[in-house]
Amino acid sequence: MLDTIINAYRHRELIFSFAARDIKARYKQTALGVVWSIIQPLSMMVVFTLVFSVFAKVPSDGIPYPVFAYSALIFWTFFSNTISGGTMAMTSNGILIRMIYFPRETLLRSVLLVGLLDLAISSLLFVGMINYYQITLTTAALWVIPLVLLQMLLALGIISLTSAAHVNFRDIGHGLPLLIQLWMFATPVAYPISVIPEWLRPYYLLNPMAAIIDGYRRAIILGTHPDLMALALSVTITVVLTAAALSIFKRAERTFADVI
Repeated sequence: MLDTIINAYRHRELIFSFAARDIKARYKQTALGVVWSIIQPLSMMVVFTLVFSVFAKVPSDGIPYPVFAYSALIFWTFFSNTISGGTMAMTSNGILIRMIYFPRETLLRSVLLVGLLDLAISSLLFVGMINYYQITLTTAALWVIPLVLLQMLLALGIISLTSAAHVNFRDIGHGLPLLIQLWMFATPVAYPISVIPEWLRPYYLLNPMAAIIDGYRRAIILGTHPDLMALALSVTITVVLTAAALSIFKRAERTFADVI
């Protein structure tokens, strides 16, 4: 893991270069530009509010449902877009990979940077919502920083596996949207974690994103620290998964240029 941090710093200019290229390509010749970063979580918030709050009457722990949903959706959108973009990173850069050698993992890290930009843009609307609903931020909101870092580490581990697998098995790209959608409903995005029965909760928390999403809500809206026991489990799973995934990725990358 330490080698990963060192290598990221050593190749930071290349990572930033890839990220800048992807950002320019994404918004080139678009009328709305970066506004698309807000439209996705905003539209989902509207749908969730109608379906889960108005129709299904899902509880929101006393939080106005629009801000309850949006507080999770902006971070989930960051996660899902990173997984989608990272999975395709090797195959979408196949020509570059075949032409020259460079650390392949820099492509994955650049995807994380692009996702961070989208998160920052979509957070602007969230700030407005916090003011509108008169939610007072406390120092507990500083928990967002380690939670984002943990989420990025988890995403890096996942895309290290999926991007390497996608080089050989393109079915990964077809099945990924369904997997992400199912994963979202197994995470407390549209509902609070309090609705999960006590007997099921230990198994539910094996999903590392569950504690992370719940932690964002606690820190930002409720002004309390995350569930530390659940977060510790999430950290453990994330570190083990990412360490194994990076090792697998490094072995698999030797054949990328031959297969792509």
